[in-house]
Amino acid sequence: MIKRADEAARWRKHLAHCPHDALGWHNLAAAEGDLGRAAAAEVAARRAMALGIAAAETRLVLARALQSLGRLDEAASAFDEALRRKPNYADAHRDYAQLIWMRTGRKELALERLDAALRTTPRDASLHLIRSVVHEYAGDHHAAIIAANAGLDRAPSDIGLLLQSAHLASEFGDAARALSLSSRAASAGAGPRAQIARCEALLALGRVDEMMPVVTLLRQSLHDNQYIIALQATAWRLQGDARYGELHDYARLVATQTIGVPPGWPSVTAFLADAVAELGALHRFVAHPLQQSVRGGGQLTLQEDHMRRPIIAALFTVLNHAVQNYLAALGRGEDPMRSRNSGRGAFTGAWSVCLASGGSHVDHIHPQGWLSSACYLSLPRTIGAGTATHPPQTTDRAGWLRLGRPGIRTAPPLEADYFVKPEPGMLALFPAYMWHGVEPFTGDQRRLTVAFDVVPG
Repeated sequence: MIKRADEAARWRKHLAHCPHDALGWHNLAAAEGDLGRAAAAEVAARRAMALGIAAAETRLVLARALQSLGRLDEAASAFDEALRRKPNYADAHRDYAQLIWMRTGRKELALERLDAALRTTPRDASLHLIRSVVHEYAGDHHAAIIAANAGLDRAPSDIGLLLQSAHLASEFGDAARALSLSSRAASAGAGPRAQIARCEALLALGRVDEMMPVVTLLRQSLHDNQYIIALQATAWRLQGDARYGELHDYARLVATQTIGVPPGWPSVTAFLADAVAELGALHRFVAHPLQQSVRGGGQLTLQEDHMRRPIIAALFTVLNHAVQNYLAALGRGEDPMRSRNSGRGAFTGAWSVCLASGGSHVDHIHPQGWLSSACYLSLPRTIGAGTATHPPQTTDRAGWLRLGRPGIRTAPPLEADYFVKPEPGMLALFPAYMWHGVEPFTGDQRRLTVAFDVVPG
């Protein structure tokens, strides 16, 4: 993001001297959008269009900005315009399908435009991939596999389709096929992604000893990638290796605390009431985004424009204070967390999740993170009333945060080995490489949280 911020600054300086450079305004719009500055991205994109830019790419930048600003009807129109100008524009198809899905929760509506494009160009591998992803995250795994295979029939060497098919095969009972597909992806030039897929297949097959040299090489080349750390830790757990316990030293690496009271509020309770009202009004979606962990609720990416709102700014001020306290107590060491600890951290992404009855998070990690989090703003009365223990003993854990259960298939299967019972105003912090998810809950109240990733500052 530092590089993107530098690019935006350069374009702003350039445009101060060359205000009629349409391409320059487009480039500025794209950079501002990537930085989460949706309002600035909209202004720059519209300026580029006014100066004659007709490209679908500019309409896509505008559509994304409008979506971030919560102007969803306008965003849908801008996506539609991008696709009229470039009917097979894969990025626009993916984002448009996601917008329709999140607004309606109806898969057939999300796929309508994409299916029409595929009827015109049935050999477009990128469109088949998007179709498979939509089916997968709408919960139709059989249709996702069929869609990926249909794409491979037409584009047998497409890396994206090979990796998607390998992932689906690993997760849904055909790990031997996943292993074969990962080899094909490697031959097609997928690089580390193919080796990661190979590790997933070998874990699903229970061939951990065969997987270890592969993940060891990946750690050497991509040593800060949290997903690769998680794969290695999962293998160590299956082998009974003590190094798993060192990476999952829950007593030292997982911390919970009640957030502080921001200036201007009399209590945490009063502040939470305002934060819930503020964030609740910003949530517009009934269904989860594609390729994210949320199920049964909506997710709001917190952009820089959101962070300027006084209540959200106050929330992140106290969250930042809590993070710095965690890092000060963490200390230094040789493990992936402590070895990178400078005592300072920087937010690298933030979002809010609103889960409805039946909602949950599937188990996942944050590959580009370092320190992950969950801050509980509002909880339903039906949150499990058990007592948190380690090892876990209670079964009344509805809506709890769980850690340690892999988000991929393993042989034998592994269960969570640590739980956090949420409370309003609680912040939980833990390494980004730890598998984590949320137990399903039922009830007529929503579960509202904020989460963020931190990287070393």
